[in-house]
Amino acid sequence: MIAVCMEEQWIVRILGKEYGPADLETLHEWKREGRVIRQNPARRVDDSDIWITAAEIPELFEPIQLETSPPELPQVHRSLGQVLGETFRIYGKGFFQFFYLTLLVALPSVCGQLSGSALDSSSAVNPDLRTAVAAAFTVCMYLLSVAALPIYIAGIQILTAELAAGREARIFGLVQQVLRFWPRVAMLCVFVYGVFFLLLGFAVLIAGMIVVGANSIPLILGALTLLVIQVWMFGRFFINVMFWQQFAVLADSPAGDALRQSKELARSGSDLPWYQRPMWRGVFISSLWIAFVIALSVGPEWSLIRQYFHEISNSTDPQAVLQTLKASSEAQGFNLTRFALGLVQTLFRPLLGIAFVLLYLDSEP
Repeated sequence: MIAVCMEEQWIVRILGKEYGPADLETLHEWKREGRVIRQNPARRVDDSDIWITAAEIPELFEPIQLETSPPELPQVHRSLGQVLGETFRIYGKGFFQFFYLTLLVALPSVCGQLSGSALDSSSAVNPDLRTAVAAAFTVCMYLLSVAALPIYIAGIQILTAELAAGREARIFGLVQQVLRFWPRVAMLCVFVYGVFFLLLGFAVLIAGMIVVGANSIPLILGALTLLVIQVWMFGRFFINVMFWQQFAVLADSPAGDALRQSKELARSGSDLPWYQRPMWRGVFISSLWIAFVIALSVGPEWSLIRQYFHEISNSTDPQAVLQTLKASSEAQGFNLTRFALGLVQTLFRPLLGIAFVLLYLDSEP
């Protein structure tokens, strides 16, 4: 029976493309190289209709005792409170793995912030070679942080799925796996975050219109109408892309399919009570994270925020307001408290990714 299994030929779908035929020895080699993971779809060469996961190929991955271990993609229909509790449990269990993943993005970003702050403090000095090198270093650090973001995103998905299934995940093997997803996740990051950036940019321009046209009632009403439309578009787009990371990595779907499947899953569950639907659960989890971020951000910026509202309410010259706020921001210089709270936010950021992976595993049909 073992000899028959050894002779079986398999087709494996990786990043939307089919590879094979490959025997078990070749599949073991692909697994060692990180090209094949448990979630990859696979089928026998002589059976084009039945797809399974690579985890189900006999003798390829370690066997899982179903009596004691959870299934590959556990579907236990947790309550929202259970999702949050499981999020913290998984974060605690894999704290060091999540910490190492976070360092990939945070360390270059911190270096860029520190060098950028040093440049700002010496802006009055005539530019020299040292200043140019520091500026180049700052730019390189920010670019490195952006380049590491797709690895961070894919790593959160796979690490959470492994820990949720009761398996151990080593950081070095994890990075080797997630590198395969870098092109797809990077392309989706450019699209998704690019659209969010444009929507936020338009909202800022509309808010500027309101400030500039403070004495024109028709202009204010028109700008407020545009602002409402922008908020509606932002919320609609957010819901449609709520699960793109999970489908792009865990389901190994091509970029276009990941966006389509994300929209379908987010808008599914119409037969369930509203508070059990994926869309509202995702909105609630995101709202908790936004509230946490605001709580960390408002404290160090409170004096600047108060001055902003004071200038808005007492000045009729928008340009003078902007100049005053810019001067106040530059006078503050490097804020150690703000920097420390930013590190705290970065350290806990994997919680949001873990929660959405659990929500995906709990909601996917």
